[in-house]
Amino acid sequence: QVQLVESGGGLVQAGGSLRLSCAASGNIFRLSAMGWYRQAPGKQRELVARITNGGSTNYADSVKGRFTISRDNVKNTVYLQMNSLNPEDTYVYYCNAQSMIVGLWNYWGQGTQVTVSS
Repeated sequence: QVQLVESGGGLVQAGGSLRLSCAASGNIFRLSAMGWYRQAPGKQRELVARITNGGSTNYADSVKGRFTISRDNVKNTVYLQMNSLNPEDTYVYYCNAQSMIVGLWNYWGQGTQVTVSS
């Protein structure tokens, strides 16, 4: 059984920073690409940032230069450092673990709310 547990969300003023963490149980972390997605009510979930098990990263254009994804393969944890936050970053953020070979597994966390006030 794989569980992804997010933490670090909350309320922050525009221009501030937050760091999200996602701790993974089970033994798939090192074999997984880890991602952060976000979703607003009634909207599709969208990719924010992704990091492969080899450390390659990609970001949504809207967060490039402001957000940084990283992973700790000893702690089985992936992080999302979010700087220069603005109200448009207000979403529920979800952690994702996906097999590097497409289709073997795809797990989601429960989500953590990030609210940026103006």
